[in-house]
Amino acid sequence: MEFTCLHNKCISPSLTVLSRVSISFSNLPKRAVSFHRRRRNLCFATLVDGKRTSEVVSKRGGEEEDEFGDLKSWMHKNGLPPCKVVLKERPSHDKKLRPIHYVAASEDLQASDVAVSVPNSLVVTLERVLGNETLAELLTTNKLSELACLALYLMYEKKQGKKSFWYPYIRELDRQRGRGQLAVESPLLWSEAELAYLTGSPTKAEVLDRADGIKREYEELDTVWFMAGSLFQQYPYDIPTEAFPFEIFKQAFVAIQSCVVHLQKVSLARRFALVPLGPPLLAYSSNCKAMLTAVDGAVELVVDRPYKAGEPIVVWCGPQPNSKLLLNYGFVDEDNPYDRIAVEAALNTEDPQYQDKRMVAQRNGKLSVQVFQVYAGKEKEAVSDILPYLRLGYVSDPSEMQSVISSQGPVCPLLQVSPCMEQAVLDQLTVYFRTRLAGYCTSISEDELMLADPNLNPKKRVATQLVRLEKKMLKACLQATVDLINQLPDHTMPPCPAPYAPLLK
Repeated sequence: MEFTCLHNKCISPSLTVLSRVSISFSNLPKRAVSFHRRRRNLCFATLVDGKRTSEVVSKRGGEEEDEFGDLKSWMHKNGLPPCKVVLKERPSHDKKLRPIHYVAASEDLQASDVAVSVPNSLVVTLERVLGNETLAELLTTNKLSELACLALYLMYEKKQGKKSFWYPYIRELDRQRGRGQLAVESPLLWSEAELAYLTGSPTKAEVLDRADGIKREYEELDTVWFMAGSLFQQYPYDIPTEAFPFEIFKQAFVAIQSCVVHLQKVSLARRFALVPLGPPLLAYSSNCKAMLTAVDGAVELVVDRPYKAGEPIVVWCGPQPNSKLLLNYGFVDEDNPYDRIAVEAALNTEDPQYQDKRMVAQRNGKLSVQVFQVYAGKEKEAVSDILPYLRLGYVSDPSEMQSVISSQGPVCPLLQVSPCMEQAVLDQLTVYFRTRLAGYCTSISEDELMLADPNLNPKKRVATQLVRLEKKMLKACLQATVDLINQLPDHTMPPCPAPYAPLLK
């Protein structure tokens, strides 16, 4: 089946997903169709199920842990060597939910100690799931994401219940419910009212875009089922989009997103891995160098700092801004050195000199639509980086443009700009930053008052942390721009007219 599919319509040059493959139930034996419908009716919630009550969860959870032991005990029974970590728990802010588990040091540790080494037999990767590295790379090359494939695999595994080898691990993922160590789910699972906490932040649009992407992936899941028939041979008639409602898949996708590890220096089929005792049981930190690393036959964690017995162990989350940390893992790091906001500038395509300006921008390493990254604490430098690009957009006289084209130095340095043009450029930038700040519902001081409330809703807390940090960066950019205006020699000079001013977004 898979080879026929491969040579026909399954593979597409699409940059998002493989083309959808469909099947008509009229072509299946009646017994098969009947079996399929019966299995659909028996389908139960997958991975993250928000409908179970705390009473049922608590009762069933206790019985299951008595029967199977905790996750670490199961791993030891299946090849995990002695390690220096232990599972502990902290209460959830929602009393209806079970406590959050986390990995802590079981003894005092020193920097460079190996805390845990998880054998590959206990690591879930696409290579292991699909049993075929070529197929795994084919799927990911065509942009059907690894997360979707891994989520689908564990959803099918959960349908096996306690018969599944991965049952104890899936049970742990159920317990975590896609929550990070602050016990907050990704905004992908927030209600519309909760998403309003992010009003003014570009993150709100990112959340909606990511949700749309998950929906598109869901609609393409049947492709995996047809191309990897051996993977789902235990459920030969359970076509994914028939077996699992979208909301269940979305919850599973977010749960996988919160715990997947990006391994370095491995094949494409192994680069995204689910590692028991890894995230979300391991807390993420932006100021940490420890990473889960692929070594010969295992994935190990070497700590980067001393730990006392009982202290939570942290790993590096990569160079991600807080918007991505919230979207992927449900937390915000106040001391994140990689935090940033984006300023998008674009040359005006209606400008008669657009092509010349585009050429000059490219010569200076910029694009006709350029995204400038503004890092926390480096706002002044960011403004200085944006200004030459905006000045280029304001050039209107053809002779001035020829001078810019023939110059060998940086594009439009200050010495080549008239005072009225500089006034216009700075005025546009000032209006831009003020407009962005006005888009938020609260001021920085109001945010700080809310964050001082120990009873603040956790989702509102992380959202408020995010927007407060964004506003601080925008305010610093505005101040840097105003300072430059104050340095102009003549404040009474009106700004130059700009019929084709660059666009800021």
